[in-house]
Amino acid sequence: VQLQACGGGLVQAGDSMKLSCVASGRTFSSYVMGWFRQAPGKDRTFVAAIRWPGDSTYYVDSVKGRFTISRGNAKNTVSLQMNSLKPEDTAVYYCTMDDGAGSIATYSRAYDYWGQGTLVTVSS
Repeated sequence: VQLQACGGGLVQAGDSMKLSCVASGRTFSSYVMGWFRQAPGKDRTFVAAIRWPGDSTYYVDSVKGRFTISRGNAKNTVSLQMNSLKPEDTAVYYCTMDDGAGSIATYSRAYDYWGQGTLVTVSS
């Protein structure tokens, strides 16, 4: 299984940005796909995730109301729409998948596959 993320870059505070991720390599009957992020010198932390089937979602409190995770029309594709970005959102964002998940987990060891990471920089 491979996760390929795209998006990222440099934006100013208050701007928006969209990250996308596609999983390939096999067919999944259920999964959780989501995003973690790692700021310089800090641990990797949960941002948001979506479960299929059902499309239930979960967000870390700091992004609620600003970020929206959704599945794309293509199966195994997920996007993270990030609005009202803040400098503290600056981090490397990692797409991840928990294959065959029963619920959304917020700890990294629950996830089976990881993308390569994409840098999001928000200037003040």
